[in-house]
Amino acid sequence: MKIGNREFDLRGGAASEYKCYIMGILNVTPDSFFDGGKWNNLDSARAHVAQMIEEGADIIDVGGESTRPGHEQISIKEEIDRVVPFIEMIKKEFDIPVSIDSYKADVIEEALKAGADLVNDVWGFRYEKFYGDGLTKDSFSKDDLSNEISGSVNAGGSSIVTKIAQLTASYDVPCCLMHNRPDTDYTNYIEDVIKDLQDSVDIALRAGVSKDKIILDPGIGFAKNLEQNLILTNRLEELIGLGYPVLLATSNKSMIGLSLDLPSDQRVEGTLVTTVMGVMKGASMVRVHNIKENKRAIEMTRAILNEQKCI
Repeated sequence: MKIGNREFDLRGGAASEYKCYIMGILNVTPDSFFDGGKWNNLDSARAHVAQMIEEGADIIDVGGESTRPGHEQISIKEEIDRVVPFIEMIKKEFDIPVSIDSYKADVIEEALKAGADLVNDVWGFRYEKFYGDGLTKDSFSKDDLSNEISGSVNAGGSSIVTKIAQLTASYDVPCCLMHNRPDTDYTNYIEDVIKDLQDSVDIALRAGVSKDKIILDPGIGFAKNLEQNLILTNRLEELIGLGYPVLLATSNKSMIGLSLDLPSDQRVEGTLVTTVMGVMKGASMVRVHNIKENKRAIEMTRAILNEQKCI
């Protein structure tokens, strides 16, 4: 898969001939759960991007709105004003692909105009399906949302095409489609997650996104309780069985905090275990805050699995 000006061989991280790539997180927000406010000016962000690249990041993911549980939505204009200058700076000053972390079509369009190379959508192209174009999460009733979910899970998907999917296709860029839904009312948990992800894939394909430009993300920490997050991480290979590269994003998340009873600034070791699990299960990419530590964990895991140095 070509992302920006680089080729990514996204066939799984365990075999010696394949890599597990690293997506470095750049949150330009004041309220992200882990590093809110640290990188929301150009000077600090520039230094942090340089450090992430030096430590082994393969792509930088820029996000302008926190998606932590209980976050407050910001306006489209505010999100655009946050992310566009940082994307422009990175594309001008560094030779590395950039992804835009957003679920809002207008934000994504401006990010793509600014040079973003990949769309990373935490709603898997389905936000408009659940909430309407530009509407807030309170715009639909619970019954409406339940009907939408049952339509995607039980009836094998819908025939809609969302604006974000169309934008992604028109700009001919890859996308990462994360699993998400408005509630946790699963009938058959893993089967429902797989069907939801297939619905996201179908929306992308209908819009004209090439199959070889799609990455899937299990959505750890989104619409899942602790047990469900642990189950999905342990059964990651079942998502890989869909035939698409999988990105694992567990970095410093509540799954680790709840499992170890630790605050967000003490979850690096737990994150590394999930990264190792991801490599062993065949993840093609991990999205992380702590680049150096995760890079070493990936390389050591691959060395053991393949009985040879894999750097």
